[in-house]
Amino acid sequence: MSKIESWLESNTFHHGEFWDLLALVREKERKGLTISLCIPTLNEEATIGKEIVIFKSELVDRYPLVDEIAVIDSGSTDKTRETAAAFGADVYLSSEILPEQGFKRGKGENLWKAVHQCRGDIICYVDADIKNIHPRFVYGLVAPLIHNETVKYVKAFYDRPLAFSQGIRPSGGGRVTEILVRPLFSLFFPELTALIQPLSGEYAVRREVLEQIPFPVGYGVETSHLIDVYMKHGLDAFAQTDIDQRVHRNQATLDLGKMSFGILQSFLTRMESYGLVDKLPDMSNTFRQFQAEGNRYEQVLREIVEEERPPIISIPEYRRRFHPETEGTVAKGKSGPGRAAAKSVRKTRPRS
Repeated sequence: MSKIESWLESNTFHHGEFWDLLALVREKERKGLTISLCIPTLNEEATIGKEIVIFKSELVDRYPLVDEIAVIDSGSTDKTRETAAAFGADVYLSSEILPEQGFKRGKGENLWKAVHQCRGDIICYVDADIKNIHPRFVYGLVAPLIHNETVKYVKAFYDRPLAFSQGIRPSGGGRVTEILVRPLFSLFFPELTALIQPLSGEYAVRREVLEQIPFPVGYGVETSHLIDVYMKHGLDAFAQTDIDQRVHRNQATLDLGKMSFGILQSFLTRMESYGLVDKLPDMSNTFRQFQAEGNRYEQVLREIVEEERPPIISIPEYRRRFHPETEGTVAKGKSGPGRAAAKSVRKTRPRS
């Protein structure tokens, strides 16, 4: 049996295996664990209320599996924050967390700042745009971490039907995964192809892992996490849980192109940082696409720079809060690409 086959057999679960939430809560309490649920948001008024209601009623009030629900918002202009707060979530503006470190717009920024803001030993991230939200999106991910101390990072996977005005299409989704990330992993990190949905926005991670790895602030955060954790801990640190189905809004192909461009930047940075390729040439940060109006074609240029936040354990404010015993020392993240990645971002430049 190959390594991948063995891992799929031992580290792939279905959420139905963890249906006994009372037993899960007892095991969590026996091990003295705390769990934070983080929902990063930007203009998610339409779905955030339902998510908070379901998670709070089932996983806080009925079964005390989750110790806090934290909404980390990038600056929504709709009523996302007001709605989340009204239904019982703790709501924070990303720009007001670690203000000494400034603010960068992007989902990865919210995830990074959540490591400082949230209190849990385990942080479970769930996207805010899920239309068929259910408690399994949380308990299915935290359960492997509660039961198995060798597991450090749990990813969700699911069918991804795409919602259209005509109804739900029975299959589809995961286009960036199948066209970009899976081919890259197949070439350079074959064992990571065992992860069925590497770009899923739903995953649970131990704090001790999150605090040691850098965070791209944009599209590359999930891919970078997988590579960094894999290079440090190997495939056995991962698990994945089948959540059955996830219904969310579809993204246009042009938007997926921007996502792919950002992921490629982070991927190449990792390749260089770990010495897997020779020194990369200076790369353009300008992503070029075309849009057509009648018979006229216009090139659209967008500057996309995958800036990175360093391992948060290197931030003095974080160490004071979570590692006061290190006060007065300079902590460094143990993951390889942090410093090199920042250098890579600085040296890139736009080209005309």
